[in-house]
Amino acid sequence: MRTILFILRKEFIQIRRNRTMLPIIFVVPFVQLIILVHAATFEMKHICLHVIDKDMSSVSRNLISKFNGSPFYDITNYSYSDKAGEEDLKKNKADIVMVIPEHFEKRLRTENTGKVQIVVNAINAASAGLIYAYTSSIILNYNLNLVTEWANIPSNVQTSSISTTSSFWFNPELNYKNYMVPGILVLLVTLIGMFLTGMNIVREKEIGTIEQINITPIKKHQFIIGKLVPFWIIAQFELAFGLTLGKLLFDIPILGNLGVVFTFSSIYLLVVLGAGLIISTINNTQQQSMFISFFFMIIFIMMSGLFTPVESMPVWAQKINIINPVAYFIEVMRMVLMKGSGFMDIKRQLISISIYAVLILSFAVWRYRKVT
Repeated sequence: MRTILFILRKEFIQIRRNRTMLPIIFVVPFVQLIILVHAATFEMKHICLHVIDKDMSSVSRNLISKFNGSPFYDITNYSYSDKAGEEDLKKNKADIVMVIPEHFEKRLRTENTGKVQIVVNAINAASAGLIYAYTSSIILNYNLNLVTEWANIPSNVQTSSISTTSSFWFNPELNYKNYMVPGILVLLVTLIGMFLTGMNIVREKEIGTIEQINITPIKKHQFIIGKLVPFWIIAQFELAFGLTLGKLLFDIPILGNLGVVFTFSSIYLLVVLGAGLIISTINNTQQQSMFISFFFMIIFIMMSGLFTPVESMPVWAQKINIINPVAYFIEVMRMVLMKGSGFMDIKRQLISISIYAVLILSFAVWRYRKVT
């Protein structure tokens, strides 16, 4: 035990003196937290709308006013030419072009039907889907208002209707930051665990101190514990600080017991630290270690459900995702913080990550060779 304490002390001194590692630990993660929470969003708040009104009637003007009064739309141009609308789409000056044809109001009154053309820039399929949904909803509501207004229903006649009320659980204000902050915190913990653990051990190889350690009477398990525990402590500290920062800056909900979060993170970090140790055993330079870490991290992040739901992935991708530890932690973080879930609610994820930790850490310890 005394030997391990000396190694821990040596590691903390080495981390403090490493000018490259300190910014990665204390600066980069929190800059990412502040920036990504605002940038990583699928909400559409400023949709550039080009209006082509060939009818110039009161009905068309009222329809346009519905978009003008919406906080989601910015009417960037009015014209009477289809070519002008097409040019704005090609130059990315417009996200959507709405074409109101001639005799629009006349056909509505005489034939009880009218057509409005919607042309959406669908280069970004996700944004195009949202834009189309928003636009269709506004046109549909305006159509219902016209039907009610033109039906000439007497005011003293009561009509029966179906009233619907929406209720959003766990995130009633539909605040996207509440969804993103827990996931980004998982990335910060993973960054500390995987990247820095692998780079720290490989750095010993680069500067030649690993040979000096190998010829000492320090046992393999003592060396590994001394190398991994400092980053386990730092990652836990960063998670605590990140949760505090998320509460103060973004007012994220913390409905569950934080003991559940830190218990799960303690086991999760064993997985991440084991992965970093494995990467360090197969590389001889920090550059190689970083490239391999990025390779796995990109796959884990894109399939973790941080930006897109796992349920929207193909079935084969969902099955492969069972080996993605980041997906487990992101799911648990959102469940505990936003739903108030307890240990029984995350039992499946807890058992899975525990098995994962035993397997990967055992393989990492076996793979590491003290004598080179």
